[in-house]
Amino acid sequence: MSRADRHRTGGAAPVARRPRRGGPTAPGGGRGRNVPPVLLIPALVGLAFLILPLGALLVRTPWAEPAGGWSGEVVWPALRLSLVCATCATALSLLLGVPLAWLLARTDFPGRRLLRSLVTLPLVLPPVVGGVALLLAFGRNGIVGERLDAWFGITLPFTTAGVVLAETFVAMPFLVISVEGALRAGDHRYEEAAATLGASRLTAFRRVTLPLAAPGIAAGAVLAWARALGEFGATITFAGNFPGRTQTMPLAVYLALQRDPAAAMALSLVLLAVSVAVLAGLRGRWMGTPS
Repeated sequence: MSRADRHRTGGAAPVARRPRRGGPTAPGGGRGRNVPPVLLIPALVGLAFLILPLGALLVRTPWAEPAGGWSGEVVWPALRLSLVCATCATALSLLLGVPLAWLLARTDFPGRRLLRSLVTLPLVLPPVVGGVALLLAFGRNGIVGERLDAWFGITLPFTTAGVVLAETFVAMPFLVISVEGALRAGDHRYEEAAATLGASRLTAFRRVTLPLAAPGIAAGAVLAWARALGEFGATITFAGNFPGRTQTMPLAVYLALQRDPAAAMALSLVLLAVSVAVLAGLRGRWMGTPS
């Protein structure tokens, strides 16, 4: 203690001030003690609204008496097809969506706002309407599908490729929005610096832009995969519900619900477990959020 400090305190050691009651809480401790009821009550109601249906599924599932839905004849083909198609749809979304997001984020051209609105339209479009639109575009009599069938013999509706196409249509906007946000938040001066050092536009995109936007790309890919895994309306409209070919897990749940509700519960539980396991495993590693 310095001489000036001893003069101010009369030679006594300084006493640490105790925090006043009702004052601001210390960092990292006591957070949430002073949550206003006007925020706490709606938050708890919202939490219960989200968790209650999942809890009801766990409680009402016939654990002691397995139904037909537990059998591998129904579960595993639909689950395998769901995982394969969701992964293919995510890969296709990455291939097409990342350049589209770069176009929206880093270039300026007339009609960009309209283009962004069209890209995000499948987010709010009813999935059945999306399936009808896919039929009109890629169906056998569609404006593109008719030519694909006549010129190359390619038929997309009611096939596994049709499932991938429908899931890509509804999932890719999630990826584009996430990657566009990451690109806008990133510092484009690094790309300009790479250009001044002689890097081409493609090299700067591959060596600078993509690493900077990697967390946003990973987050968008996870969201797109999860959306594709749960896709129902556009898939059943465009690809149908054929076991082993186009019947994914959501379609199997819908079919089982009409015949055997216990089997529908079992299938729903399997789909829920797979979704939670994948999202929980990828959350901390790829999405930059605490695990």
